[in-house]
Amino acid sequence: MKKVLIVDDAAFVRMSLQVLLRKNGFQVVGEAGDGHTAIKKYVECQPDIVTMDITMPECSGIDALKGIMEIDPKAKVVMISSMGQEKLVREAMIAGAKSFILKPYSEERVVKTLQQIADMGVFV
Repeated sequence: MKKVLIVDDAAFVRMSLQVLLRKNGFQVVGEAGDGHTAIKKYVECQPDIVTMDITMPECSGIDALKGIMEIDPKAKVVMISSMGQEKLVREAMIAGAKSFILKPYSEERVVKTLQQIADMGVFV
């Protein structure tokens, strides 16, 4: 069972991802509502995969991604983005994100992306 850390400033999104992931055989080992907490939780929980919102107050998902990659260059972080954030998605990929999921996302897309990242570690 792959361990996932969910990072999003919206509690509703975190809750819905948690339900979706557990239903599909993932173990949710932690949640964070901002980038600073995400970095701390990454160290504490040692997840196999992180789902990371890009736009968050105080510490963005891209800044948190950079912090996680400094700690663990092999980290598997999947960015979650709304339409219209193409520049930020490119920046995240350059910083080390393994893939991205566009909001609003489908259950199938989330599961497929996370399974591929977890099993093969490939770019999706």
